[in-house]
Amino acid sequence: MNSVNLQNDLKDLLNGSNVNVQWSVPQLVEAATSRGEAVLTREGAVKAETGKYTGRSPKDKYMVEEDISKDKIDWGSVNRPISSEIFENLYAKVLKHLKEKDELFVFKGFAGADPESRLHIQTINEYAWHNLFAHQLFIRPTAEEMKIHDAQFTVVYAPTFKADPAVDGTDTETFIIVSMEQKVILIGGTEYAGEMKKSIFSIMNYILPEKGILPMHCSANVGQDGDVALFFGLSGTGKTTLSADQDRKLIGDDEHGWSDNGVFNIEGGCYAKTINLSRENEPQIFDAIRFGSVLENVVVDPETRIPDYDDGSLTENTRAAYPIDAIDNSIQPSLAGHPKTIVFLTADAFGVLPPISRLSKEQAMYHFLSGYTSKLAGTERGITSPEATFSTCFGSPFLPLHATVYAEMLGNKIDEHEVEVFLVNTGWTGGEYGVGNRMKLSYTRTMVRAAIKGELNGVATEQEAVFGLSIPQEIQGVPTEVLNPRDAWADKAAYDAKANELAQKFQDNFKKFGTVSTDISAKGGPLNK
Repeated sequence: MNSVNLQNDLKDLLNGSNVNVQWSVPQLVEAATSRGEAVLTREGAVKAETGKYTGRSPKDKYMVEEDISKDKIDWGSVNRPISSEIFENLYAKVLKHLKEKDELFVFKGFAGADPESRLHIQTINEYAWHNLFAHQLFIRPTAEEMKIHDAQFTVVYAPTFKADPAVDGTDTETFIIVSMEQKVILIGGTEYAGEMKKSIFSIMNYILPEKGILPMHCSANVGQDGDVALFFGLSGTGKTTLSADQDRKLIGDDEHGWSDNGVFNIEGGCYAKTINLSRENEPQIFDAIRFGSVLENVVVDPETRIPDYDDGSLTENTRAAYPIDAIDNSIQPSLAGHPKTIVFLTADAFGVLPPISRLSKEQAMYHFLSGYTSKLAGTERGITSPEATFSTCFGSPFLPLHATVYAEMLGNKIDEHEVEVFLVNTGWTGGEYGVGNRMKLSYTRTMVRAAIKGELNGVATEQEAVFGLSIPQEIQGVPTEVLNPRDAWADKAAYDAKANELAQKFQDNFKKFGTVSTDISAKGGPLNK
């Protein structure tokens, strides 16, 4: 298959009479409902279901093996190679499939709020609600910016096209394929809209380091004094929830870049988990879900059209997509200065990590490279109960380059800007999952706010015995008995056994980094080597 022909086929597709370009939110809402793709909730949000794929499909993601990128990519289980021939044949089939549709929807926008480093993108969608999702999640151009918009990367999304593994060379019917040479992301066989968002993030993780910018899987907010805080963590650990603070302005909830000028949001919207969402616990997120927002797999009463956020019968990974300006105290444009505080979030199902601890430079690097949490049910296909997992840099599935590229950049910036780093466990206390309880959100909020305000700087600490973590002995508004996780367990021997078990998992995982991080492991890892 000739690459030039494919590029011409893409141009022909975009020029087709069935293509609707840059439709407004009301137009897309009308199209999604009239086409039977979605229903309206009482507040005017569009509610869609994604079928059997209610999370990302990381095992169906591929990078095309091309001369332009093959020597830079960290090939392995995350960045799985696929040949140009397989990609081009599948690409041609998908373009033909889309050309035959009655209607297509195209969104043009940006990734990256910093004008100096933003990526011009476009999405071609078979579904109107997917295009609405793109409209809400990426950065929307002004009328003037539309005049100069020139797509540097294109998402071609055909959810109803299913690959035939025996013919198409994929493992399953689902595929997410990135071609750096063609500058195309090809998605098919899944209706989960989050694949678009994370694919663009993967592209930014490839191109930003070449510009000296650290891409980060984190949320960020800024205080009245310009003090920026970053929240790293995997899905379900609390990035979105904890960064939405009424006393601070939200920069973004999930993806950022850190340049010589400061921090900027990669996106133009938020993609929040909604399971058990309530106005009492998360008022900003609750109130942001209104006309034009997209609800994924949320159960809605067919008569009243009121969402039931407590119902996880479709999936625990229920989601809401909305523009960032739906958060009343978000900052526009989504740019701020250098961070003063970094928070690593983990949802520890073993129940042994402290609810908050201060990290040394080496501990910060160790826990950043480790990226430990418990993978929560429904976030990915096949995950039905929490599992201990390690995701390098808290974003392994989205890192095309070797992990040390990102880790070294972060370490340098921590040193340069004298950043305070904390590890916060939003998971279990008083016992492991099934025995203990999830840490109260109110306690976590209090601890995080104290850390960001600098209130923990002079507080006495005690060293936790297994990981060597520095635990504050007192935090106003938090019971002292929950600060040291061992104290919260009724069975101390059971805690010791579980803590050592988790420490061994950390050590086993860290071996994959080899001698590159020997010093970090020696000074930042568990004490019982």
